[in-house]
Amino acid sequence: MQRDVPPELSPSTNAALLARRNAAVARGVGHMHQIFAARADNAEVWDVEGQRYIDFAGGIAVLNTGHRHPQVMAAVQAQLDRYTHTCFQVLAYEPYVALAEKLNAMAPGDFAKKTLLLSSGAEALENAVKIARAHTGRPGIIAFGGGYHGRTMMTLGMTGKVAPYKLGFGPFPGSVFHALFPNALHGVSIDAALASVEAIFKNDIEATQVAAIVIEPVQGEGGFYVAPPAFMQRLRALCDRHGILLVADEVQTGAGRTGTFFAMEQMGVAADLVTLAKSLAGGFPLSAVVGRAEVMDAPAPGGLGGTYAGSPLGCAAALAVLEVFEKEQLLERSRAVGARLSAGLRALAGKHRAIGDVRGLGAMLAIELFKSGDVHQPDADLTKAIVAEAARRGLILLSCGVYGNVIRILVPLTASDAVLDEGLGMLEESLKLAA
Repeated sequence: MQRDVPPELSPSTNAALLARRNAAVARGVGHMHQIFAARADNAEVWDVEGQRYIDFAGGIAVLNTGHRHPQVMAAVQAQLDRYTHTCFQVLAYEPYVALAEKLNAMAPGDFAKKTLLLSSGAEALENAVKIARAHTGRPGIIAFGGGYHGRTMMTLGMTGKVAPYKLGFGPFPGSVFHALFPNALHGVSIDAALASVEAIFKNDIEATQVAAIVIEPVQGEGGFYVAPPAFMQRLRALCDRHGILLVADEVQTGAGRTGTFFAMEQMGVAADLVTLAKSLAGGFPLSAVVGRAEVMDAPAPGGLGGTYAGSPLGCAAALAVLEVFEKEQLLERSRAVGARLSAGLRALAGKHRAIGDVRGLGAMLAIELFKSGDVHQPDADLTKAIVAEAARRGLILLSCGVYGNVIRILVPLTASDAVLDEGLGMLEESLKLAA
């Protein structure tokens, strides 16, 4: 553990700040690590006590371009010197339009597109549902078990994981149904997943009343399970057959995390609507819905928007992020990071029976832990112990999965090979000590 306490850092301790936090902040706000950040740079963070950490969490997939990327910071500073807010619906500004143009050109699909900019991933999903319902005139939404789409009431309704997100908050909006997500490791075939959609048509709501099927190309909170391209292609055909819109939730997979800017580029199909957020603006709040022009134009003027939606600072940051991706070849780097980490994780799996699976797409990677390697016995306790031990050693990790037995890696794509290897070493030591 390396300690370096610059004089400008607060003398407060993590323990003192945690006590203040517990007294002042609502209990429902989760807190994985009892650590308070003081400064950060690229893939490293220092806490208020001067402890250095390697960041394999990336603010939950928000920092693909790293903490405080110089070009992003410069773009935001320049925007700060011009104006910070007008509300786009009152006084428009060019960065919003420029970003929409770029996203329209980049999103998969050989058709005309339009973009709506918002503030958060949940807000993007809420508006995708509104747009889908306005276009189709239908109420029904189908999502998938294990999926995560946000913490607002509509997105909680679509989220396919009860604890901790949905506990005590029901009833949720109606006309939302859940199908099985294909998962070979846990015995759910492509055929079974598609059959579960057809079962919804028979048991819950007729296909002609379904507006959209919403899916993460790679489940995030659900455990980093990758949707097989063959499944996505058959799901696309099913949607086309029934006049249903396909909505790709790329909030976590987007902005280059999977090795392409959109994960859907690797699925062989294009969604009608795509949602983005997280790393789109390099750490500044911004989200988007990008989709078919005729679908996006379904809501009447005034039906879409928000006071802070598509803020000038977020737009400036996102435009800089897109430039950084091109200038630093971050899509290629994403694939290289993924290959390096995957090789390291597979080497670990060869030494530890508890690691039952190594999976992911690009630099969106995870390991799933089981007792004695038995896939029927998810080991949430070991997962928690590894995450805690890693933090003590200076590595920030995140757990996820329906059973809490998955460790996911979302390290900035800008991290050096040396930092990646150092983090893998800390993970291996943590696994040894926790097992």
